[in-house]
Amino acid sequence: MEKDERKGGPAEVPGRKEAIAAEGEERMEDWFSQELADFEEGEVVRGRIVQVRGGEVLVDVGYKSEGTIALEEFIRAGAVPNVGDEIEVYLEAKEDDEGVIVLSKERADKIKVWDVVSRAYEKGMGVEGKVVEVVKGGLAVDVGVRAFLPGSQVDLRPVKNLASLVGQMIRAKVIKLNRRRGNVVLSRRALLEEEREDRKRHTLSVLHEGMVLTGAIKNITDYGAFVDLGGIDGLLHVTDMSWGRIGHPSEIFQVGDQVEVVVLHFDKETGRVSLGYKQKSLDPWESVETRYPLGSKVTGRVVSLTNYGAFVELEAGIEGLVHVSEMSWTRRVRHPSKLVNVGDQVEVMVLDVNRATKRISLGMKQVEPDPWGTIEERYTAGMRVQGKVRNLTDFGAFVELEPGVDGLLHISDMSWTRNIGHPSDLLKKGQPIETVILNVDREAKRISLGVKQIQPDPWEMVAQRYPVGSRVSGKVVRLTDFGAFVELEPGVDGLLHISQMADRPVGRPEDVVNAGDELTLVVIRVDPAERRIGLSLKELAAAVGGEATQEDRGRYRRRQRGGAAAADDEEEE
Repeated sequence: MEKDERKGGPAEVPGRKEAIAAEGEERMEDWFSQELADFEEGEVVRGRIVQVRGGEVLVDVGYKSEGTIALEEFIRAGAVPNVGDEIEVYLEAKEDDEGVIVLSKERADKIKVWDVVSRAYEKGMGVEGKVVEVVKGGLAVDVGVRAFLPGSQVDLRPVKNLASLVGQMIRAKVIKLNRRRGNVVLSRRALLEEEREDRKRHTLSVLHEGMVLTGAIKNITDYGAFVDLGGIDGLLHVTDMSWGRIGHPSEIFQVGDQVEVVVLHFDKETGRVSLGYKQKSLDPWESVETRYPLGSKVTGRVVSLTNYGAFVELEAGIEGLVHVSEMSWTRRVRHPSKLVNVGDQVEVMVLDVNRATKRISLGMKQVEPDPWGTIEERYTAGMRVQGKVRNLTDFGAFVELEPGVDGLLHISDMSWTRNIGHPSDLLKKGQPIETVILNVDREAKRISLGVKQIQPDPWEMVAQRYPVGSRVSGKVVRLTDFGAFVELEPGVDGLLHISQMADRPVGRPEDVVNAGDELTLVVIRVDPAERRIGLSLKELAAAVGGEATQEDRGRYRRRQRGGAAAADDEEEE
């Protein structure tokens, strides 16, 4: 072999270099042809972006020439093509009329998505997508391809407002798939049910009585709240929410609240769980006797009223009852609302504490001294006192003598002479009045008052002023079926009975006398104790022809004749 003297190697044969070059080009063409032959049109291959120019992107997929992708495909996908990025593309054609490889990124992306969706369908796995709009019967979800989520499959419970989910990212299970028709149906509910069952199995495996755990308020009823503990619901009864009084569970909790609860009871067979919230803290009744000893004065808030008293909250979980009989020393309280209202702050005294029954008896009146304890030192019989009419009843009037001390002015002690139908005939509520103390009963907490006793009783001297047999003059003030009442002087009336009007029977008093008549009569009976005077017109007959005057005798004869004739005679006179 010839050597090249300059390099000390074999001498170069003329034409050898050109032969080697030609052989290399041939081998490269064969290699490229082989590489591209491995690809089939309609497949997804990997490539590298080598240039971005104008409205297209050049991608090297390992062939003798680059493939092209419209730049618009990247823009629609929200992607930015950068030189050197490796991407997956779809081989639409190995060469077009100009010998250029035709590629598509969009179709590669869709094929990739369909592969993911298909695998999820086959394996029962979930896919993630964005809710794009509300459609008839449900929602449209973008999982890379457009999928349909029926309204019944959106959640474990019916969703009233599907539009509230638009724009949200969700995970759902593929329950139907037709790749040829491009049909994908999702179920979020199926995935949630599986997740709930997983959580339920885990919760049941670790749940035990006395355990403290956190859950979410799922539903509220009148009797309590249901708490989602993780795939299993527990009942938090209203009686286990607070040591204090609760009208409705919504006063403490709202749906969605995260709460820490204690497992009170767990039935593994039925899966029922009873929960407690108040049990996280100690029962305030355990040391109630220490905090509220007998005789202590405390302040509380009125939380409830009943017919028999008022419940006062001393602290959270501790309430006491003020019975109506313990509200006032002086007033007879028919209903607690007469003295207090719900929400009022009141000072009370602890009268009794029963830790076993969780009851505290309280008193309002015991906070103030009993005004009746020294009542006899301030008020004695016969004393004149000033007061104010506080209330009127059918039987009399209550007069306030001092705050908390009332006296009763009975209707019978209002007037010596007047027949009073109702106290309002003489008195008005709020009217100042002077009265006389008639009686004081400290034990019964009663004071009797009188008004008429301020003046002397006109009947005390009636027997001396109107002896039986004496003649008196008076005016007829009132007629009744049985006679006529004749006023002899202010406050003193006598009765002219119908049987004493004439010698003969009289049908009606009006046949003999009329209201307003001035009469001379004979006193036939006097009873000061009963406050009665009996009068007679016919007894004047004994005086006719005797001591009676001519006028008396004429009037008597006319009365004996009676009726209209008597009236006519009087008119003639």
